Amino acid sequence: MSTAPQGEGPESPAPTFAELTEKRRGPVRRFMRSHRVLVDVLLALAYFLVSAPSALESAANGRGAPWAGVIVISLLLTVRRRWPMVVLGLVFLCEIGMQLFDPYFSATSLAVWLVLYTTATLYAGRRMFMMVGLISAMQLLVQFVVVLPAVRDPAAVGRLMLVDVPEVNTFIWMMAALTVLSNFAVVGIGAAVRNNRLHDAELANWGARVQRLAQVAERNRIAREMHDVVAHSLSVMIALSDGAQVAMRRDPDRAAGVLAELSSTGRGALADMRRVIGVLRDGSDAPLAPQPASSSLAEMLEGFRVAGLPLKTTHSGAALPGDAAFQLTVYRIVQESLTNVLRYGRAVTRVEVSISREEDTVRIKVTDNGQLPGATRDAIGSGQGLKGMGERAAIYDGSVYAGPGPRGGWVVHAILTVPEHAVNHEHTQGETTR
Repeated sequence: MSTAPQGEGPESPAPTFAELTEKRRGPVRRFMRSHRVLVDVLLALAYFLVSAPSALESAANGRGAPWAGVIVISLLLTVRRRWPMVVLGLVFLCEIGMQLFDPYFSATSLAVWLVLYTTATLYAGRRMFMMVGLISAMQLLVQFVVVLPAVRDPAAVGRLMLVDVPEVNTFIWMMAALTVLSNFAVVGIGAAVRNNRLHDAELANWGARVQRLAQVAERNRIAREMHDVVAHSLSVMIALSDGAQVAMRRDPDRAAGVLAELSSTGRGALADMRRVIGVLRDGSDAPLAPQPASSSLAEMLEGFRVAGLPLKTTHSGAALPGDAAFQLTVYRIVQESLTNVLRYGRAVTRVEVSISREEDTVRIKVTDNGQLPGATRDAIGSGQGLKGMGERAAIYDGSVYAGPGPRGGWVVHAILTVPEHAVNHEHTQGETTR
């Protein structure tokens, strides 16, 4: 019985990529992502509290426009995620207007930085850097056309706690440079956040595609197993039942043996189907790896002999590797080939199965004489069996040829490459034995 680590089991599915990404974030980021409306309101309130003192000072000096602008911008910040570009334009115009009405208003650019960050996380970086260049140019124009002449007034110099006009010029240049650098820095941070989000989204999309491909591959694997089990077992059972009818009239004792083999084949097919379908059930203890391997290859060949195939088998070279999946591939290719002979062969008097190994290459050859040279075998089946053999061989860098033989009959020739880990395991076992 298979066991799972404590706390894990069939009822505890593996976490998705989105869940893993969410756990990777800190508690502050998780809170901000899950309470976005509250965060927007708090951010708008913080801007209002920071800008209110300067706005109150402007109102005390008879300039009430900045106070109204602070209130409007605070309201706009609460909806910046819904209409980012519209809010950016309105906030920028409000701050420019506040600067025009009161050149001494000191809380400018803060709201623009907040909205620039939001838009940079939503739009392409090239577009945002072009836009921030235009915004910075407009801000510099206002700084040097409106603010600089106003603060050169002797009264303004005292208000700004500066000594003389040269210090005012230096102060304005420093503020202009700081504003431009801050604009581009905020957009750069927002663009980096956007790229990180796009990367996470691409990884999540890739994970979903891989999961779908894995599901498709698993369905194909189960379909191949079901096809091999059903096609092989039913073909053998039909042949055995036909033989039992003939033997019943001529040799009742022989008929009893054929019927026993028929019952054994049916029970084996039922067990195989339960095993294949069992892996789909939650909590099933059915093994994930198919069971038939080289140990049961002889039994499978004997079953075809009992079903009436004049079968001759040869094996040359070293034994098959101990890798269970590789042995299953050999088993299924031989099984499918003989099943096709049993189902579609006509007047078959000789069937040969040859398995040979040369170093890391295994060759499987199944031939029969069930048709004349140049004749074509009726394509009664759906072709899924031949396709399944090709898919199994491709897993081991191999190939399968199935078609008429040069002297008539039908030939299936498969070439498989022994996996490297199986070869290394054999070498290790050989050195341990010595």
